[in-house]
Amino acid sequence: MYTTSSAFLDALIEHDISYIFANLGSDHPALVEAIAEARAAGRKIPEVVTCPNEMVGMSAAHGYWQASGIAQAVVVHVECGTQALAGAVHNAAKGRAPMLIFAGASPYTQHGELKGSRNEFIQWIQDVHDQRGLVRGYMRYDNELRTGKNVKELVHRALQFANSDPKGPTYLMGAREVMEEEVAPTPDEAARWRAIEPAALGVASLEAIGNALLTAKRPLIVTSFVGRNPQAVAPLVQLCQRLGIGLLESVPNWMNYPHGDDLYLGNQWNQPYQNEDLGAADVVLVIDSDVPWIPTISKPAQGAQIFHIDIDPLKEQMPLWRIDAQAVCRADAATALAQLNQWLDGKAIDAALVAERTQHYSARHAARDESLGRLEAVPTGKITPEYFVSRLRAAQDESMVFVNEAISNYHTVFNHLDLQEPAQIFTSGGGSLGWNGGAAIGVKLAKPEATVVALTGDGSFMFTVPSSVHWMARRYEAPFLQIIFNNRGWKSPKLSTLAVHPDGYAAHADTLDTSFDPAPDYVGIAKAAGNAWGKQITNPEDIDQIIAEALKVVREEKRCAVLDVWLDHH
Repeated sequence: MYTTSSAFLDALIEHDISYIFANLGSDHPALVEAIAEARAAGRKIPEVVTCPNEMVGMSAAHGYWQASGIAQAVVVHVECGTQALAGAVHNAAKGRAPMLIFAGASPYTQHGELKGSRNEFIQWIQDVHDQRGLVRGYMRYDNELRTGKNVKELVHRALQFANSDPKGPTYLMGAREVMEEEVAPTPDEAARWRAIEPAALGVASLEAIGNALLTAKRPLIVTSFVGRNPQAVAPLVQLCQRLGIGLLESVPNWMNYPHGDDLYLGNQWNQPYQNEDLGAADVVLVIDSDVPWIPTISKPAQGAQIFHIDIDPLKEQMPLWRIDAQAVCRADAATALAQLNQWLDGKAIDAALVAERTQHYSARHAARDESLGRLEAVPTGKITPEYFVSRLRAAQDESMVFVNEAISNYHTVFNHLDLQEPAQIFTSGGGSLGWNGGAAIGVKLAKPEATVVALTGDGSFMFTVPSSVHWMARRYEAPFLQIIFNNRGWKSPKLSTLAVHPDGYAAHADTLDTSFDPAPDYVGIAKAAGNAWGKQITNPEDIDQIIAEALKVVREEKRCAVLDVWLDHH
C-alpha cells in the first residue's frame, strides 16, 4: 500500500537526501512500515541511521551538510524527541545548516476511528498544545501534515526554505493517522522547488564599495563564514591580492582564506585586546559575519568607512545587533565578490599603493607567524595546547578534515593548524556544546575517504553524549580521531567571570564549581560504547608517536581513536 509515509520517503529521494538520522518512537509505525515495504520492493529510499540520542543525530545531519553541501533529514518522535534535539536546533539555526526535521505527533483519534488511532497510554501524555512552537523560533519554516495528498508539496516547500539563504533547519510534523493514509503516487516535481537565486549587489553599492577599496590606505576585510560556500574563497583571495587588502577572521566558522597567504592577519575570538589591524583600517568591508568585532574590546577607528555584505544583514534572529555601516547589502558573498572583481577589470589600479599595502600586511603576517612560533616551544612541564596542535600539524595531510569544538582553544586550533583549502575545518556556528561527535560522523559519511579529526574540550566531549556517538561510529563504519583538550573542568565560565570581576571574590576563591575532578575515563567511555582505541597523553615527548598510532588505527583498523591530552588544570 502506498501511503503518506511512502510519498514522504520518495520526496526525500527527489531532493537527493541520502540519510535519515532517526530516533523512532510509537508515533512512527506508518513510517517504519513504509521503509520496510520499500526495501522489500527494491524501491530506493534514504539510508536510515539509528541515533540513540536526538542531538547526536541532528549534529550528524549538520556535519554531513557542511562536508557535502546537501541537506539531510532528521526524524524524531513527538514533542519529547523534538525537545531532545536540544542545542542542536540552536546550532543549526545559528550555523545556517539546512535540514528537514520530521516529528511524529500523538494520534488525534482515540476510539479506533482511523488506522493509527491511539492504542498506548503514552499517546495521551505526549499530546501537547503547540508541538511546533517548541522549535518555531529557530526554524526557517514549520508546518503540520494534515493529509497525504499534499505531503510532497510540503516537503518540497520545507526544503526550498532550508536551502535558500539564509539557510537553516525546517520542521514538519504529522500524526499517525495522516502518515497511514493511502494516497496515489505523484510525479517528481522537486526541480520546481529550487532554492531562490543568489542575490547580487546593487549598482550604487558596488560603486561605493569598489571605490572605497580602490582608494583606501589601509583597507581590511573581516569575515566569519564566507567559506560556507567553497566557491567564494577563490574570488575573495583574488580581490585581496589584486588590491593588497588585509583579511581578518572574526570567530571563524569555516576555512575562509588560506592561512599561509601574506595578506592573512589571523583570527580573533574573545581575546581581551584591541585588534591592531582593525583599529588601523580606514575602510572595513564586513562579509558574512555575525560578530565582526566586540565593541567593548575591539572595534574600528572613529571615522573608518564600514560596508557590510551579508546573506542576513539585519540579523533577524538577533534582538540586539548593529555595526555602524554606511552601506548594508543583502547579497551572496560569491556573487558580490565576483562583481567586485569584474568591476575592477575596467579600473586603473595604483600599483604603488597596492605594493605598499601588500608590503605592510606581509610584515604583519610575518610578525604573527613569529609570535605563533614562540607559543609552539617545547614545554618543560605540562603539555600546552599550542605545542600539541603544532605536532598535529606536523602529521597533517590533505586527507584531513577538522571539526573544531575546542571552546577556550578554538583560536589555538585555527592558529596552529595548516589551513589552506575550503571546507578543511568546521565549527558548529552556534553556542550549544556537544556538536563535534555527531558532526564528525556526518562528515565521515559524506566524505568516506577523509580522515576526520574532531577537537574538543573535556566539557564539550561530555556534552556530545559519547556513548551514542561512539556506538554510531562503530555501527555505521564512520571512524574518526577525537582529541580531548583535558584541563579537568570548564575553563570558559572561569574566563567569563574573571573578565567581568577581575578582582572579585571569584578571583580569590578556591573553587568556582567548574571542576571535573576526579577526571572521567574518557577513553574507557569510547571503548565501552564503540570499541574505540585510545590513550591518555601527559608527556610532550610521547605526542608524535601516539598521534601516528591513532591515525593508523583510524585509517587501517577503521576504528575510532580517542586521545585524552592532559593540559594544565583550568
